[in-house]
Parts: sequence; C-alpha cells; structure tokens
Amino acid sequence: MKKLIIFIFIVALCPVGMRAQSNMTDSQVAEMVQREMEKGTSDKQIVVKLMQSGVDINQIRRVQRKYQRQAKQAGLGMAKADEGDSRMRTNNGKKRDELRQRTHEENIEREANTTQRIQGINKWQNEYNEDDQDFMLMQAELGNMTHQDSIAWLNQLLEQQEKGKKRVFGRDIFNNKDLTFEPSMNIATPQSYVLGPGDAVSVDVYGASQKTFNCTVTPDGQIVIEGFGPIDVSGLTVSQAKNRIRNTLGARYRSSRINLSLGQTRTITVNIMGEVKAPGTYTLSAFATVFHALYMAGGTSDLGTLRNIHIYRNNRLISVCDIYDYILNGKMTGNVRLHDGDVISVGAYDCLVNIVGKVKRPMFYEMKKSESLESLLKYAGGFAGDAYTKSVRVNRKTGREYAVFNVDEFDMSSFRIADGDSVSVDSILPRYENTVEIKGAVFRPGMYQMGESVNSVRTLIEHAEGLTEEAFTARAVMHRMNPDRTLKVVSVDVAGIMDGRVADLPLQENDVLFIPSKTETLSERTITIRGEVQYPGVYKYADNETLEDFVLQAGGLLETASTVKVDVARRVSNPKALTTDSIIAKNYSFALKDGFVIDGEPGFTLMPYDEVYVRKSPAYSKQQSVTVDGEVMFAGTYTLSKRNMRLTDLLKAAGGITDMAYVKGARLERRPNEAERARMEAAFKMQQEQLQQQLLELAASSNNGGSVQQVAQQSNSTQLKKFQVPNTFPVGIELDRALANPNSDANIVLREGDRLILPQYTATVKVNGAVMYPNTVAYERGKSAKYYINAAGGFAQNARKSGAYVIYMNGMVGKLSQGAKIEAGCEIVVPSRISRKMSVAETMSMGTGIASIAAMIATIANMSK
Repeated sequence: MKKLIIFIFIVALCPVGMRAQSNMTDSQVAEMVQREMEKGTSDKQIVVKLMQSGVDINQIRRVQRKYQRQAKQAGLGMAKADEGDSRMRTNNGKKRDELRQRTHEENIEREANTTQRIQGINKWQNEYNEDDQDFMLMQAELGNMTHQDSIAWLNQLLEQQEKGKKRVFGRDIFNNKDLTFEPSMNIATPQSYVLGPGDAVSVDVYGASQKTFNCTVTPDGQIVIEGFGPIDVSGLTVSQAKNRIRNTLGARYRSSRINLSLGQTRTITVNIMGEVKAPGTYTLSAFATVFHALYMAGGTSDLGTLRNIHIYRNNRLISVCDIYDYILNGKMTGNVRLHDGDVISVGAYDCLVNIVGKVKRPMFYEMKKSESLESLLKYAGGFAGDAYTKSVRVNRKTGREYAVFNVDEFDMSSFRIADGDSVSVDSILPRYENTVEIKGAVFRPGMYQMGESVNSVRTLIEHAEGLTEEAFTARAVMHRMNPDRTLKVVSVDVAGIMDGRVADLPLQENDVLFIPSKTETLSERTITIRGEVQYPGVYKYADNETLEDFVLQAGGLLETASTVKVDVARRVSNPKALTTDSIIAKNYSFALKDGFVIDGEPGFTLMPYDEVYVRKSPAYSKQQSVTVDGEVMFAGTYTLSKRNMRLTDLLKAAGGITDMAYVKGARLERRPNEAERARMEAAFKMQQEQLQQQLLELAASSNNGGSVQQVAQQSNSTQLKKFQVPNTFPVGIELDRALANPNSDANIVLREGDRLILPQYTATVKVNGAVMYPNTVAYERGKSAKYYINAAGGFAQNARKSGAYVIYMNGMVGKLSQGAKIEAGCEIVVPSRISRKMSVAETMSMGTGIASIAAMIATIANMSK
C-alpha cells in the first residue's frame, strides 16, 4: 500500500499534456500499478503505460485521494487498537461531510468513466512523444478561459436562487455548521440504554477480588466472560444486564461487588425518508437523536414539514417531533434517542404563511391547520413598537379568487390560518392624539400632554416654566388645525392673559403656540471696522458704544495706522420719507491720540450699521533692501534709504568699484511683482499659440497631418504646464553712462530685492543657435559679427540671418541687422526658421526653441520699459 501511494504521487507530478483520457476505471488503474510494481517494472515505464492507456491527471489525483483516505482510516484503526483500556466513547457514526465527499467523488468517477468510454482512446495509445506540447497548451488555455468564468457564473446563479427562495422560519436550522446536534458520547451510562451487538461493556469486580472483564456484545447478543462462558445481554437495558451478570458471577465472587459499565457504543442504521434534502439510510452512533439524524440528511427540503415529523420503531409510531417547539420553547419532547432500524418520516407541510409589515421577525412560517393568527404573531416575535395593533389584514386564496379579511384584536385567537395566507401588519398613523406644543421664548419649549393640568394658554406657559426675559409678549401666534387638517392662525395677547386683563384662551388638540423674542422682531444689528486695526471685521452692535470703545474692541491700532484721520460712515434712514434724497450716507472724521478722540465731535456714539475706517499712515514704510555683488569694495545687502535711491547711490554706499570691475558688463537682476508675472505668462502663452498655429498650418499641407496636429497640441499643453515664471529677470542697464552722468536716465531707480552684479572683464564671445558648430570665440576689438559666426562654422542651412541678435553682459539686446556692435562677454544668437519640408520631430524641436527664444525676447523687451 505504501509503495502504491508513493508511486501515485510520482505520476501526479507529471505534466498535464502528457496524459490522455482513459477507458480504465479507478480500481483498474490501482490494480495495474500494483501488478506492474510486483513485476519490477520501473516507474518511468509504468507512467508510459498509464498514459498509453489514456489515464489523465484528474484520474490519478482521484485515485490518490481515495487511497490516502483508506490509509488514514487504516491508521486510525491501528491507533484504536493501541489505546488499550480507554473507556472513553467516540462518535463512531458517519460524518455528514464524509458522506457528501464520498457521494461527490463517486459521481465524478461515474461521469468520468462514462465520458471515457464514449470518447475512446486518443493518439497516445498509438505513439508517445515527450516533446508534444499541443495537448498541454490547449488544456491550460481552456482551463484559464472557462474555469474562473464558470465559477463566477455559478456563484451568481446560486446567489440569485438564494434571494428568490422563501425564507421559512426554522428551515435552515439543520444547515448550520456550528449546530450539528452531535450526541454527547461521554455522559453517565444511561441505565435505560438497550444493549445490542457491537456494544463494548466492562465488568468490574472489586472488593475481596479485583478483576476486570472487557467484552463486546457478539452478533448473537452475548458477551463471553472467561471462566463463565457466554451470557445473553442483547435486548436488555444496562440495569437489567447488570442484574443478570451479578446473578451469574455472584456465586464465585460473594465477598466482592460487581458493576457493569458501557464503553464504546455500537452504530445503528436509521432510515430517513420523505421530504429531506438527502433521504436514505444513515449509520449513526447509538446515542444519536432525531435532530442529529435530520442534520445528517441535510434538513428538510422546500416541501418538508418542521411541525409533524414521525418516528417509527418496529412499524409503530413512537414519537412526533415539532421543531418549532424546540426553537421557540426550548422543549425537546420529540427528540427521542434512536434505535437500530428506526424510520424517520418527513411529510409535506400543511400550511405555509407569510407575514410582513410591523412585526419583529417578518418571514414565512409553517403553521398547523388548527393554529390561529395569534399563534402566527407569537412565532413572528409579536408586534413591532410602531405597529397598528387594532387590526391586521389577511390575504387568502379561496380556490377561486382572492379574499381579504380584516381581523380585529379580539378575534385573532379564533381566526384560523390557511395555506398560502399572507398577513400584513400596518404601522401607526404619523400624528398625535393628545398633544399641544409651545415654541419660542419660553424656558422649556416642546410638546405637552393636553389634559386637566394643561388646557389653556396660561397653563401651557406655566408648564413650560414661564417666559424668558427677551420674550415679546404683546402678540403671539397660535396655529390651530381645522377639521380638514388645514391650518389657521389665532392671535394671542400673552401679556394680557398672564396679567389677567384678557380672558384665557382654551387649547385644542395639536395647537402650536409660538412666542417670539424681541431680537427676532428686529434684524440683527451690527457695526463694521476696516483698516489698520488688529482684528478688522463685523461686530455685534451694543448700545452706547463709542468710537474709542470700538477701536479697543477691535484690538487697538496697528503701528501703520494714521491717528489724524479716522472716518465713520453712517446710513441715512427716513422711514417716513415720500421722495428720494441725493444724500445716501453721512461721513464723520476724527483724530485720535492714545486711543482717544482729540479732534472731531466729542462723545461720539456709534449707531447700528456704522462703518469705521482707520487709514494707513502715508509716512509709514518697511525697510527695503537691495544687494550688490562682484567687484565692489564692500559687497553685501544694503537698505534703501530713500524711495528714489539709484545705482550710483548703491555703489557709493558699497565703497565704489574695484580696479578689476568691468563696468560695461554690469547687470541688474530684479524680482517680478504681480503685474510683471502676469505679463510674462501672457507673453509666453501668446508665443505658444503662434507656434501651434504654425504647426497646424504645416499639418494641413503634410501627408500625416493628423499626427502633426496631435503632436502640436500635446507639445503646447506640455510646455504650458512646465513653464514657471522665474524668481528674477534681467534688467538692461548702462552703468558706465550712469557713473559718467548721475542725472541721466541710465541711472535707474532701485526697488526692493534688486541685485547689482559687477563682473570681471571677460574676453570671449559666445555664438549659439543656427550655426554649424556653436562655439565660444576669443574677443578681438573691431571684429564684426561675421568674423565670430565664421569662427563657429558659418550659418546653418536653416539659419534666419536677418533675425540674428546680440545679448550683452549688461542684459541689453541688439539686432545685427541694425548695426549692433560686438563687445567682450556678449552672446551672438542666430535663430532658425521652420521649413515645410522638415520632419515632425525637427519641427517640434525647432518650435520649442522658437517659443523659448521668443518668450525671452518679449520678457526682456517688456521689462526694460
């Protein structure tokens, strides 16, 4: 057996594609393997023979599981034999999962054998080729394609069936895996237990003699005790068998005591018939009960009854089981212990009734024909809290048509239920029958019970613990319901009623009394403060609040505030006016000192909706700094001492320039403000739109116009996303002119964040753009631009010669066509032009360069203004 299992594991590891379908049964496969192993055939030769016979991997695995199970059971039997004198009982009946698994495997084997006989033998019976991959690939593809889809479809189908099934109370009790009703085996030996063949009994002799006899009841109903022979115990209870054994052994062991105990029990066979999910004959423990047997059978079917289950013994009815009596009342009267040969008969249900609506457990219930509607409500847990209990509605099928019965609360115990009835319990009406309500300016608003203590406006206010201080008592509003449930308004003089000057007003059911407050009769009054205070904003108005109080309430003045001009704007309101007026507001001006008014209307008191403006002092200014780097005596950061501080003033503060400074190459870097940032973004966007338009025109004339258009749009979008306004931008300056004439326009005014850089002399000229070899050339005084372009290999084929320009070190830009001269440290840029014969990649590369250069030109030109 061990060798056979090892070999089957080897076969199971072989590739799937090396097997074909078989016409051999599982038993024939096992016998063939055993026979070949006894002959001494090698493992590889046996595998080849199996595949030539058409054995596939599924059959090998099935045989493997079968022999593993047999080996496991054999191992368990050996363990039991080694346990010795243990008297603990175990449930030796069959498990439900084992029965299901065995039935499932038998069905698979039967279907597989039938399919193999029909299909016959494939090509592997005629030839064998280890390199053939066709079958393996085909089976793998079919498995990937159908297996998961089939499982998903099956799960979806089962879910739909489960939703469509009737949920009958109690029917799923025998399908709960945690509730198996498995009998308790190690209980005290029941004295009424009837012994039978297969029961293990122990006879203990103790006292003057010590001896133990372990016996098993034989099929003839006897136990054999050494030295005494057989004793008939079959059909006797434990108590009766104990007395018989004492009478038999008593002569020899007169001075000792004799006791009989029950060990491992026998198994019994029980027939479960009728409307259960898996009817048949079951092998159970001798301690098994009706509930355990029903669990083994999978519970009742959709037609099976839970209320009238019959148990027959020797063709006689011995018990009737009602599952509802166990579920609802905890009674196990019908759950009797089964005997060998008992028959459990489950018939069809009598009545299946559905109850919906306001009950605690709405669902289907199985009823007996003798039970009433009151019993159904009890099974459903009773009425819900919001149920209408005076009457319920029953829909019945009379055999010809439908009928409706309205059953009153006093008739529910006598109204009998019929099969197919549908009971509906309505909810209560969403209205109150004995209430009044008070809202508004009272201490305890809410709903109150109308009765002897609350029957008028005065008593209602008193139960609400009175009016609040802000209550408006001159007039209150009561909403009263007309007979057609429309509303009408009743005016109430609350002050007169409470003072006794006006007769108290009686209340009616569902009256709602609303008492307004004084603040609700007026719009919310506010005052506003803006400007140089700690906490500007809108504040709630308070009577007699002065300007000084309001400034203090707003956190006081900031250091930037002007104390010589504080303005107050006041609304102009005349409710009696008959014509319009040109004056819409009044303005007041004040001067403050230490937070007090020193100039203006003394004792000025604010009015609702006044607006206060605290102006900023025109002389206030924060420190502003600029930076100078490079060839100056004292480089670093300096504070602007005046608003019109210029380049020469900064150089004077820095101690002047050094001997190494190249004044013509001095440049200025400036931080852009919000307006400049907006202009730079707009200039770049305009250049991008122009580039896109050029590319679209090119797309219209090319063969692959669609792809060019798509690339152009994508490039435009990408460039816009990547573009960010730089932190600084260059400002073209002429420091040499500014030093020569400080009063000239070249001596520009500085602003915060400026950085002046004085470089050293640079004796080179850089050549970039559409030249043959961009290069850096040594500067030679008097040489023209053509000299430096020729030093870079000359113009490229796509060069736009008329657009060539020079960028000087000081940030200025000049065009060569307008006579721009070449100076040390400058850069010559030759732009390229777009050719309609260029490829898409060349066009996009050139377009990106044009956009960048154009944006830079526009930026420099705008910033230099």
